[in-house]
Amino acid sequence: MAEIVGIRFKRAGRVYYFDPAGFDLEVNDYVVVNTARGLELGHVVASPKQILDSEVGRRLKLVMRKAEPEDIKRAQEFEDGEREALAECDKLINKLHLPMKLLSAEYNLDGSRLTFFFSAAERIDFRELVRELSKRFKVRVELRQVGSRDEGKLMGGFGRCGRPLCCMSYLSEFSPVSIRMAKEQGLSLNPMRISGVCGRLLCCLGYESEQYRAMKEKLPKVGQRVSIPMGIARVVGGNPLKETVLVELESGARVESPLSEVTIIE
Repeated sequence: MAEIVGIRFKRAGRVYYFDPAGFDLEVNDYVVVNTARGLELGHVVASPKQILDSEVGRRLKLVMRKAEPEDIKRAQEFEDGEREALAECDKLINKLHLPMKLLSAEYNLDGSRLTFFFSAAERIDFRELVRELSKRFKVRVELRQVGSRDEGKLMGGFGRCGRPLCCMSYLSEFSPVSIRMAKEQGLSLNPMRISGVCGRLLCCLGYESEQYRAMKEKLPKVGQRVSIPMGIARVVGGNPLKETVLVELESGARVESPLSEVTIIE
């Protein structure tokens, strides 16, 4: 058996699993761990638990220690430095005439590495920019290009529902979303109505997709002949949420009938 603990580094960020190394950890505890970017401050979102060794798949990194007040204070102080770094990097981008949009900057916990996140329409040769930034900040500098969905997650904002974006609030990973989901829910296929601030299909299209699919399977197909208390009719539509069927009678009148009162004629 192996013991694991779930740790997150950003709000609504992906959960990573570490070996708790014998520390008595609880949800919302802050810890210091060693990652590919060096030491980082994370908080526990899943308390330690035992799982089979075969489920781990690889050797987990150890939790270095529980975070001390000094660690949390240092991380907060770096936030001011990140704002300064953004301003300086933006100046250099303009100076070098690079077609890129700067999004955010992050220091690791010991201040040895500074990572800038940006978006761009195509691949960018930013080697000169990295050299200039390294000279300016005297640390290892890394630039990461992100896609439109990740840009929305980093920058935040509000959706057409009026609430903060799901991706910055609680979605830790992006799930595939397709135009078929909009069709199944009877939504307008106007891109302006089914796209988020990132320009991609709304993540929320997937929330009720399975439910709509299951409910639509209960309804007779368009064109089928059915019997309702008012007589023989042909299906012309339906409402999965209300579980009603829209039918056209032989007289040409259209009636919305409860599914429970509809019988399919073979």
